[in-house]
Amino acid sequence: MNTFEMNDQQVAGLAAAICATAEAMGQEMNPGTAAMMAEDLCAYSVPVVKAALKACRFEVKGKLAMADILQRVQAADGRPGKDEAWAIAMTSNDEFETVVLTDEIQLALAAAKPVLDAGDKVGARMAFNSAYERLVGQAREDNKQVNWHVSVGFDANRRVQAISKAAQMQRIPQERAQQYLADLSVEPVTEDGRALAGLITGTVTRPAPKLRAKLAAVKDSMLAMRRVSAEKKTELRILAANELADRRALLVQQAEQLEVRRAAQ
Repeated sequence: MNTFEMNDQQVAGLAAAICATAEAMGQEMNPGTAAMMAEDLCAYSVPVVKAALKACRFEVKGKLAMADILQRVQAADGRPGKDEAWAIAMTSNDEFETVVLTDEIQLALAAAKPVLDAGDKVGARMAFNSAYERLVGQAREDNKQVNWHVSVGFDANRRVQAISKAAQMQRIPQERAQQYLADLSVEPVTEDGRALAGLITGTVTRPAPKLRAKLAAVKDSMLAMRRVSAEKKTELRILAANELADRRALLVQQAEQLEVRRAAQ
């Protein structure tokens, strides 16, 4: 549930703003009607509602309606649109990628997974969109705040990039981003990685001798990989595919647990 709750003075001010917005749109509104609309919107923050009223003045043609305001208020909750949500969901297919996703994206992906596994990407996207819009609509009706969480991939540098980007987009608080990086023991191994991590932690450090030794070992390992036989490469691809399947199964399991918790609420 949202933690916002306007006080009486804020509700009265909002009612006045609703009347002023209606007047600016060429409509006369009864103060009692405006007060009732303000009461219905009091669960949201004042800045968000005022921004929605401003958007209505520029975008809505005709009379101001409660649905116009509510649509814009809800769109400010931080949940991505269905196209962006689908792109995020598809990123989770790469086991090396660290993905920051919402509960609704994870649940919708679980719903679309059987169709996706059958090889029908178009049908999977349709199933995903349908489930996602339903889940988002229900969450907004319940005034449930968006919940972003991290699905960790194998590539350490991509972890830094994904978590840093999520913090910059204010999808996760900087404190949580710092904790994620600390818990994952992420050490950036490139100048780009260090720069991104510095945006979160405020510190940029040079690789220590111990880390340089690890990097050298990684480099040696990569060179060895180039020399392995075609049979060994096939085995590695099979292993990677199995790891991807395990990760997707984990995502589905987490989605089922989320669904159970939603049903229990």
